[in-house]
Amino acid sequence: MERLKTGIPGFDELMGGGVPKGQLVLVTGTSGTGKTLFCSQAMYNGLVKGKENAVFLSFEEPPNLIKENVKEFGWNLDPYQKSGKLIFLKYDPYHIEDVFDILDSTIRKINAKRVFIDSISALGLHVQDNSELRRIIFNLSDGLRKLDCTAFMTSEIVPGSRGISRYGVEEFVADSVVVFYYERSGSTFSRAVQIWKVRGSSHSDKLHPYAITDKGLKVSAHEEAVIKR
Repeated sequence: MERLKTGIPGFDELMGGGVPKGQLVLVTGTSGTGKTLFCSQAMYNGLVKGKENAVFLSFEEPPNLIKENVKEFGWNLDPYQKSGKLIFLKYDPYHIEDVFDILDSTIRKINAKRVFIDSISALGLHVQDNSELRRIIFNLSDGLRKLDCTAFMTSEIVPGSRGISRYGVEEFVADSVVVFYYERSGSTFSRAVQIWKVRGSSHSDKLHPYAITDKGLKVSAHEEAVIKR
């Protein structure tokens, strides 16, 4: 099985050497766990180390804000955007009808190998019908699978929820699921990441601590974490 390296220290080891190419990966967790950072880091490493073009579709944060935020970690995305190797799409969830065609044509235009959607949770704020929301998510995942790319889709967990996604459908359409936890125990907060599933591949089944450093996310692949939920 061919793997895609995220380049995030410690993470690829948990995935058995990297994300299986061509898969749809759900990256989920509560607010502040680093989901957008994870995607930005995997995108930057792909551009720099793997020479892989990328498309970043945002339903929430403006591209300029994303670019400014990642500069704190030393990642300058401007040269890749100017050269056409990276395309940001900012889309209004109110007008979701033609996003599939736009995303499809953009991926094909630059032959993008890494695609990031942040975040699928925003759709539910504007699509009130649950069956329609599920249809949109299924259509999006189905469309991405038909393209020669590896896609990452973020979803936010509601604080206090026992589930691993906001709508309870995202984990079923995804091939792999990565869950980030940021939980309070007494007066301290702990961060941990778990590989919930990887279709067709073995992976770590343990909780591992991770940290957000001045160079981005770093996972302690050889340590175990304990999160009380």
